[in-house]
Amino acid sequence: MTLHISFTIIIICCTTLHIFTESTQPPYACDSSNPSTKQYPFCRTSLSFTQRATDLVSRLTLDEKVSQLVNSAPGIPRLGIPAYEWWSEALHGITNAGKGVEFTGRIVGATSFPQVILTAASFDALLWYRIGQAIGREARAVYNDGEATGMTFWAPNINIFRDPRWGRGQETPGEDPMMTGKYAVSFVRGIQGDSFQGGKLKDGDHLQASACCKHFTAYDLDRWHGVTRYAFDAIVTKQDLADTYQPPFQSCIQQAKASGIMCAYNRVNGVPNCADYNLLTNIARGQWGFNGYITSDCDAVSIIHDAQGYAKVPEDAVADVLKAGMDVNCGSYLQNHTKSAVMEKKVPVSQIDRALRNLFTVRMRLGLFNGNPKNLIYGNIGPNSVCTKEHLNLALEAARNGIVLLKNSAKILPLSKTRTQSLAVIGPNANSANTLIGNYAGPPCRSITVLAAIQSYIQNTVYNKGCNAVNCTSASISEAVDIAKKADHVILVMGLDQNEEREDFDRVDLVLPGLQQSLITSVAKAAKKPVILVLLCGGPVDVSFAKHNPKIGGILWAGYPGEAGGTALAEIIFGDHNPGGKLPLTWYPKDYVKVPMTDMRMRPQPSKGYPGRTYRFYTGKKVYPFGYGLSYSRYSYNIVSVTESQLHLNPLSVKQGLSNSSSAQYMMVSELGTESCEKAKFSATVEVQNHGEMAGKHPVLLYVKQAKHSNGMPMKQLVGFQSVALNGGEKAGVEFILNPCEHLSVADENGEMLINAGSQHLVVGDAEYPISIVLDQGV
Repeated sequence: MTLHISFTIIIICCTTLHIFTESTQPPYACDSSNPSTKQYPFCRTSLSFTQRATDLVSRLTLDEKVSQLVNSAPGIPRLGIPAYEWWSEALHGITNAGKGVEFTGRIVGATSFPQVILTAASFDALLWYRIGQAIGREARAVYNDGEATGMTFWAPNINIFRDPRWGRGQETPGEDPMMTGKYAVSFVRGIQGDSFQGGKLKDGDHLQASACCKHFTAYDLDRWHGVTRYAFDAIVTKQDLADTYQPPFQSCIQQAKASGIMCAYNRVNGVPNCADYNLLTNIARGQWGFNGYITSDCDAVSIIHDAQGYAKVPEDAVADVLKAGMDVNCGSYLQNHTKSAVMEKKVPVSQIDRALRNLFTVRMRLGLFNGNPKNLIYGNIGPNSVCTKEHLNLALEAARNGIVLLKNSAKILPLSKTRTQSLAVIGPNANSANTLIGNYAGPPCRSITVLAAIQSYIQNTVYNKGCNAVNCTSASISEAVDIAKKADHVILVMGLDQNEEREDFDRVDLVLPGLQQSLITSVAKAAKKPVILVLLCGGPVDVSFAKHNPKIGGILWAGYPGEAGGTALAEIIFGDHNPGGKLPLTWYPKDYVKVPMTDMRMRPQPSKGYPGRTYRFYTGKKVYPFGYGLSYSRYSYNIVSVTESQLHLNPLSVKQGLSNSSSAQYMMVSELGTESCEKAKFSATVEVQNHGEMAGKHPVLLYVKQAKHSNGMPMKQLVGFQSVALNGGEKAGVEFILNPCEHLSVADENGEMLINAGSQHLVVGDAEYPISIVLDQGV
């Protein structure tokens, strides 16, 4: 295939990039201008993807087959097949963090949306879908313009944010499994080109881009006190697997129809994830119906031998992962050792063929074997689809709706744009555009720091960094105090950055780094009026000192809010936007670090002093709870109607003796069946009213809790959420559709889902509504 290369002239003016050039041609197979390709059935679009992939694989030599089992797959010139790179990243925007995207041509950056943990705080599934759509469109644009060698993006990260110290928690939607699964469904459907409700993409339809849910499974430790993700053996109960770690992946596969999943580095109960036949084949493909490709995390195959000692020789590691159902290795291990594994009869060629059929099927679904992609369904997407006004506005909307107001004493916020004559902005994160975008971020379209955004409101703004860096090993406290004394108001922009929390680096404490707390309290003491504290961080920090300090009037958590995050923060601070975000994770006190990060248990064990994890099970004190978030308005809730306040279910059998009560009745969800579960659905309508003067977008969170809580059950469980926009004084009804099998069930110690007879309560805010479950065996 010939690449058409042209010269590029770039003219940069302010923040707008004007480019005049012709693009290079994207790599593809089955070039219609090449007569020899017509003889290959794998180029015939009239055949199914399975038939085409089977034909292609049958034409490969063993050496060619082995070469395709790694992320950087070389071309096969004799068949007109170009090289392909499986590793591209798109966690919250297209990035060059992987090998598949370079930004070396006409497109030099992409829209940088907020880091996932902040986007999740909007509790707005449609927003998540729209972000996925935008990322998928920009991904296709980069490929069409010849600046990418792959269209398989290893996102989203849907591991549960189990421990607040986890350096990668920022990449996830938080600690709730249902919410995380909903995020996966919304994001994957958006990026792959499906509709919001799903069902638009059929098996034979082309993908806009390919999404990959990671890291399968129970992966949430990177490097902590000498324990690394490469050797860590996560001991996980069947109960916790069933109701915490696995549900997001099941949603990703069954509802989102993701075309890829990634198996994680760690072992689970002794078995490496990438070598676990039960996990990859029995569960993912067998029980859940997955039909995409499975990749290892990078070098996850090598560590099965090198770090974990699970395989005695490299060929055994190759055999283990291929037998388990893995298809492609990020790294070179399969390229180096698969042929010898075949020669030693440890790996049958049929397992390699299966892997290759999965891989080439995905490439075909991306339209890369149908001739020039520019002539196909997504062929008109080009550079003018990247960094568009629509996408930049969406990034701003996501930041606005995710930022969480944690404290607003005496309604210090919003600050007056007219009465504020002078302002002091202090802190190491105030003038850093890089901190805003978090990790796995590519070059943004443009970026405005928090300081610059605030200065656009108040011209008389004095800035002091306060600390030498975010780690704040030294602080200019006296200088900061001096400028604070002279200003009408003070805004402190503090928190963490990627030097404090990131991949392969977990935190060892839950407090602000170095001298940050001393700086904050000193400035607050000196200021004329209570100060505003802005926190940029992915994981939670214990800011109890600020929460209880009357001289600190407002606290805002902004995660890592993306390229538009500075603007969003300024709009909230000065009242041009009403904050409505809710925390997607529990903020624990600093002494939570006494709990070993290696303990995977979700449920508490009071007799051993183990407090449990996440809002569903944690029994200790909280700095801020899951779902917490204030607004400039006051909202009220009323559960006005439930279609079935008494649910009659007809299981095949009713069992006795659940948990600690021998008289309790329960049924197994598996005995009810999918059809009966669908018929048992009911609706609950919540009336929400905005009692303030400002319009606001407000997430409504619906929980269920058991009337009688017993050990092992969640204290409460999120079962639905919706974001509703209300003007001041306006009210609206929000309807939730609930499935008893999904929303009213709990996991037993064997990992089986069951439903208890008796009373439960629907809860939203301070409003509760009782419902009763009656088991009518034989009716």
